Amino acid sequence: MKKTSFGDTAAIEGISRRGAPRGGAPRRHAPLQDAHPHRRRALPFAPILLLTLALILALGGCSVIERFTGGDAAEATEEDSGAAPRGGRRATQVPAAEPAEQLFAVNVTPAVQGQIRDYIEVNGDVQTTTSVDIFSNTAGEVARVHVRVGDRVEAEQLIAEVDASRPGQTFAPSPVRSPIAGTITRLPARVGSQVTPSVPVAQVSRTTELEIVVPIAERFISKVRTGLNAEVRLDAFPDQRFPARVTELNPVVDPLTRTLEIKLRFNRPDPRIRAGMFAEVRIITEQKENVVKVPADVVIRRFGESFVFVVREEHDEAEESSGETGHTRVERRLITPGILIDNTLEVTAGLEPNETVVYQGQALLEDGVAVRVINRFNVLETGGTP
Repeated sequence: MKKTSFGDTAAIEGISRRGAPRGGAPRRHAPLQDAHPHRRRALPFAPILLLTLALILALGGCSVIERFTGGDAAEATEEDSGAAPRGGRRATQVPAAEPAEQLFAVNVTPAVQGQIRDYIEVNGDVQTTTSVDIFSNTAGEVARVHVRVGDRVEAEQLIAEVDASRPGQTFAPSPVRSPIAGTITRLPARVGSQVTPSVPVAQVSRTTELEIVVPIAERFISKVRTGLNAEVRLDAFPDQRFPARVTELNPVVDPLTRTLEIKLRFNRPDPRIRAGMFAEVRIITEQKENVVKVPADVVIRRFGESFVFVVREEHDEAEESSGETGHTRVERRLITPGILIDNTLEVTAGLEPNETVVYQGQALLEDGVAVRVINRFNVLETGGTP
């Protein structure tokens, strides 16, 4: 049997339409007119649909491949072949930026060359070097007093007269004389008062020769010796320091207080200083000259080592030609510490005078890291940060 094609069917339908009698019954093949109406509309677009579907599948496959490979293979192929990448424009390779170097903010101070002193501080009283009580040779009534407190007297000068007369007995007044030259510092005798050879009539002292008497704790005795220099501060003159020197050490330690009494003399007499004044004394037990010293706070101690961070300026040719400031970095420097006095540390090795060291902010530093200097302090010259 001969098969009927799509074109033959259309021809048959046309013949059927033309050949159908009016009002007649429909022919047997009439249902072919509406049996598959969608075929006539869809079939002309089938190639387009197939092509679109193929493109979608192709693009989807590439996406899946790039998702698993990261696109490296395709980009490498395009670069090797010199072909332009998808989109018609060749991609430009931009190198990844290096992370910025971390800067540490620090405050710095210079190492100083100068004097360093060890000392002990004690309190004492200003006293006269010579003070003598004057007594009468006889008992009796004070008839006359010839001086007043504060008067300057000479040796053998008459101080008072004592009448030793008794009822029925009359005696000439007995003179009381000063044994030394000095100043009357006490005068308990009054006219009419009774005195005995055991009661002082007056006291005379050499007020121009003053000394400071202080007790030293037993643990400091090994540091103290005659000839040591000292500084004396008096409450009456709080802003002044009076130089003095250790002149005498008591050979016996007080068993009750466990202290040793020592005496100091002022280097220069000063009429403003009075006996009886309270004194704060700083005795210099050790003194060194021309040593390198730094604030003790700059030193870090780890695992038995002592070190500081020295600040250094680094320059390259580009910075020098442009006049820009170089990079500031720190160097971890081992040092040998000496004596420590009032937060000032002697450095016997590892550091030179005027080298700049990190004063604050050194806890997190390591050798060679970059820093930003915020403040520069002269701690040992000003006594601290502003």
